Amino acid sequence: RFQINVRTCSSVSTPRITTHYTIHPRDKDPRWEAVEMERFADEADVVIVGGGPAGLSAAIRLKQLANEHQKELRVCVVEKAPQIGAHTLSGACLELSALNELLPDWKERGAPLKTPVTEDVFSILTEKHRIPVPILPGLPMRNHGNYIVRLGNFVRWLGEQAEELGVELYPGYAAAEVLFHEDGSVKGIATNDVGIAKDGSPKDVFERGMELHAKVTLFGEGCHGHLAKQLYKQFNLRENCDPQTYAIGLKELWVIDEKKWRPGRTEHSVGWPLNRHSYGGSFLYHLNEGEPLVALGFVVGLDYSNPYLSPFKEFQRWKHHPFVASTLEGGQRIAYGARALNEGGFQSIPKLTFPGGLLIGCSPGFMNVPKIKGTHTAMKSGILAAEAVFPKVTAENPDSETAGLHVPEYGENLKNSWVWKELYSVRNIRPSFHNPLGLYGGMIYTGIFYWILRGKEPWTLRHQGMDAHHLKPAKDCTPIEYPKPDGKISFDLLSSVALSGTNHEGDQPPHLTLKDDSVPVAKNLAVYDGPEQRFCPAGVYEYVPVETGDGMRLQINAQNCVHCKTCDIKDPSQNINWVVPEGGGGPAYNGM
Repeated sequence: RFQINVRTCSSVSTPRITTHYTIHPRDKDPRWEAVEMERFADEADVVIVGGGPAGLSAAIRLKQLANEHQKELRVCVVEKAPQIGAHTLSGACLELSALNELLPDWKERGAPLKTPVTEDVFSILTEKHRIPVPILPGLPMRNHGNYIVRLGNFVRWLGEQAEELGVELYPGYAAAEVLFHEDGSVKGIATNDVGIAKDGSPKDVFERGMELHAKVTLFGEGCHGHLAKQLYKQFNLRENCDPQTYAIGLKELWVIDEKKWRPGRTEHSVGWPLNRHSYGGSFLYHLNEGEPLVALGFVVGLDYSNPYLSPFKEFQRWKHHPFVASTLEGGQRIAYGARALNEGGFQSIPKLTFPGGLLIGCSPGFMNVPKIKGTHTAMKSGILAAEAVFPKVTAENPDSETAGLHVPEYGENLKNSWVWKELYSVRNIRPSFHNPLGLYGGMIYTGIFYWILRGKEPWTLRHQGMDAHHLKPAKDCTPIEYPKPDGKISFDLLSSVALSGTNHEGDQPPHLTLKDDSVPVAKNLAVYDGPEQRFCPAGVYEYVPVETGDGMRLQINAQNCVHCKTCDIKDPSQNINWVVPEGGGGPAYNGM
């Protein structure tokens, strides 16, 4: 009885943070009793969730096939960003294999690929020095033949190609819910409701989302998609694979002094400022787009153990390395953003098909980790999905046991494609870093087994569990002293977020929902010293004193969220569930 009372008191004294209907259902809320909840429904042949490289490649390929076979086919793409490409962020150094297959005449069509790679530089950094590492032919970091691109611009161009073929694009509409037929197969998706106040009540302008039904729905939400998370559980898609592991990538665009500009040069590094047991590295790409522009970024594996580590501050510190600072001095930072990326590779690929739908792109995770490239594999997965789906959705009498068509052929086709061979060959590189030598052991492994055997070793190393479970309690770790930003090369978090163009309608329930509002203070702050304050690259989470002066509470600044999903991945309590905000909200990356 005493325990029950204590628990009741603590839950009563926890300030209410989460007001979202996914946690507090509206059917139990008297404020919603008289509200009309009917949704308009529309029918398509194929619905695609996510207007990124995978989703748009699938849409383009479907329409190409429809034109070749003179078939009518309605393909709809829903995208949460207000414009196609506005939420896209990547390095990016693009391998052309999938683009050449999909649109071989991309040059004539004006694709925004302007910077072929002319020079590759790879370094191990110590605090003050740099150890050059030769990039031998056949090593994953060799980039000759690739193009340095601003992926957001490339995705916008892909959107234009899709529209020309008759694909219906719906930017500004976030897919909030998976719909199911009575037999359990996927029926389609519903877009998000709009016009809900911050306290979870309906506003005068409340509008129900709409339903989009399809014969098959393709889920291409990008890394750690929130609908894919539900599908994994619903259809047990992850029972035969390792947990997915992730990294966070932070990126800036700079205009630099023209004398320091080397168009076509790619630079990568590992080592400082991370210790040898924290996986990560950097990139610095010199773009050739009419002005002396460089894209630079820092990637930190989210399996790090010290809760005091801040990926953002590691990135800012890295820029002060003499080898990097010499490029940036006298330059001006013009954009900032962040996004999680999949690092599980081959071992973490789930089952890809289920009745009524399939997973494409970075949602299931096809990134080649040592190459830090996933756009070409994402695009190829979209192409293969379209080729498997097309005959089924256009058949007069589709042979299917469920109302939503099941297309297992897609999984088979992927296993027979170059995507599978490529991911299989590099499968052991990322997990090889879990050794007493850390980074250096991993590099030795890569040099011996990958370069000599090309991934043909007869074993497959396993990943070591979920990233969220790697954090150690704060009492077992040393706080990290980060230098103050100088405002010239390194910057604070809030001025960085301002450069991401992030904006959300302020009066809406926070889309960063907590399954239990009492957990952050009771567990995350008490045991791990509130790591969400440090792993979030946008200042969304902060612990502030309770107004009465006794203790702390978690404040969620949801309007800052850049949709990177890191909190959903790294929260040690797995209490944060990222759901979509009102469509159109989020970062406004101008060609990141």
